[in-house]
Amino acid sequence: MSFLGYLINGVSLGSVYAIIALGYTMVYGIAKMLNFAHGDVIMVGAFVIYTAMSSAGLSPILSVILAMVLCTILGMTIEKIAYRPLRNAGSPLAVLITAIGVSYLLQNLGLLIFGADTKSFKSIVNMEALQFAEGQLTISGETIVTIIACVIIMFALTSFVKYTKAGRAMVAVSEDRGAAQLMGINVNGTIALTFAIGSALAAIAGALLCSAYPSLSPYVGSMPGIKAFVAAVFGGIGSIPGAMIGGILLGVIENLSKAYISSQLSDAIVFGVLIVVLLVKPTGILGKNIQEKV
Repeated sequence: MSFLGYLINGVSLGSVYAIIALGYTMVYGIAKMLNFAHGDVIMVGAFVIYTAMSSAGLSPILSVILAMVLCTILGMTIEKIAYRPLRNAGSPLAVLITAIGVSYLLQNLGLLIFGADTKSFKSIVNMEALQFAEGQLTISGETIVTIIACVIIMFALTSFVKYTKAGRAMVAVSEDRGAAQLMGINVNGTIALTFAIGSALAAIAGALLCSAYPSLSPYVGSMPGIKAFVAAVFGGIGSIPGAMIGGILLGVIENLSKAYISSQLSDAIVFGVLIVVLLVKPTGILGKNIQEKV
């Protein structure tokens, strides 16, 4: 495969990371917490699609819509039961430990229901691959759909935050939760909406990830979830464009590292690049320094 082929595949993988990172960055930007169970919501969405297509015989589109609905409900339930009671806790450590606990809970529920065996996932994309340069460069349908979906989602989220009442409420809550509540904004409802959007995006990411890499297990969302968090920090956590840029850069670095250096060292290279970036710019590529009044 040529350099251009590796680059395009890296952009495709990075687009999946970007979609997952959008969920991380929105929740952190508004609720100021890290939802480490986000990667396991991806797993839930992928299993819903797998079951709907293989057992219920639903079409790929209906299966993805069903997964988005169920993951949205799951995300809002997790927020209400596990995170909301701890939101005013003295230390953010309590919320962090709870998020890790929810992650392991979802993983083990997946093991109990579906077993530990890796299952073959049927792609939701029914699109022919495109060939260029007399067949020397082939771009799969999954790659095309993933990149297009990432761009559409990023622009849709940016427009939602800028031009809708709910989006402006999210910005207000992220700036000052107390002042937003005094202005009549429903803080609990706004944060729940953020979790709902992030969880729906996790279902889409699960569908695209398992279509490009057609295997499914209860651990399928663990490493992509961690890498998407790295992408969010890389781009500037709390920034929607930053999540997209960070995700795509991460995917490109990982894919080129596998192709030209070592597939075993690719993850180490990715995290090493993150360390270098944070040493140079601790807030990430598009992150902003925030001055706190004492």
